[in-house]
Amino acid sequence: MYWEEDDNRKEFQVNDDIVDLVFSLSCKELPVDHSHALSQALIDAVPEFADATSGCAIHSIHLAGSQNGWERPDPSLGQKLILSKRTKLTLRVPAALEQSIQDKLDGLTLDIDGHPLTIGKAKRKLLSKQSTIFARHIVLEAGEDEDENKFLMRVISHMKNLDVRVKKALCGTIQHIHTPNGDIATRSIMLDGLKPEQSVRVQQTGIGEHMHLGCGIFIPHKGIEAVKKSEDD
Repeated sequence: MYWEEDDNRKEFQVNDDIVDLVFSLSCKELPVDHSHALSQALIDAVPEFADATSGCAIHSIHLAGSQNGWERPDPSLGQKLILSKRTKLTLRVPAALEQSIQDKLDGLTLDIDGHPLTIGKAKRKLLSKQSTIFARHIVLEAGEDEDENKFLMRVISHMKNLDVRVKKALCGTIQHIHTPNGDIATRSIMLDGLKPEQSVRVQQTGIGEHMHLGCGIFIPHKGIEAVKKSEDD
């Protein structure tokens, strides 16, 4: 007997058109809401981050909201984010700019609202093909602060334009990013059940404005079912 299966489902390979640069850093503490100060400091060093068409995006430096009894600091009380040696700075960049950005940032010390942050070496990380992805901040449009479904339908419509079919989506609460020009209202969202190529496409493209402030950037997540289980528990 001879038997050969048709293999029409070759494993998807993630390309490196857009990558994450994960930098080590040295910094004791930062303001909880540091997105604007961080973006301005990085734009001074790498002007491409100010260009919405460059494909560059700046992840906010995020620590868990609550872990092992540790509560996320309250900025209204003047509390700060205390960074560990494992805390990283992640930048999403086109491969064509990867080396020049590394060269400009390696060893540079930034002033983040009076807090010195020294950037170390970077490791290159391909985007994830995980089926569940999450954006901490997507800028809200008019009326979406009062109508979650309006926000959800806009995100789904955007995904359709990318030829991405959303099977499951879970919205988070409204948050605000403070800037000198006023607060920016955002909402988080999780998308689940994506095919590998769809997941990567969404991560490469993002959604909405202010990617230099950490908005519209999707990252891999543990999944909706895990979130539901933790909420039920």
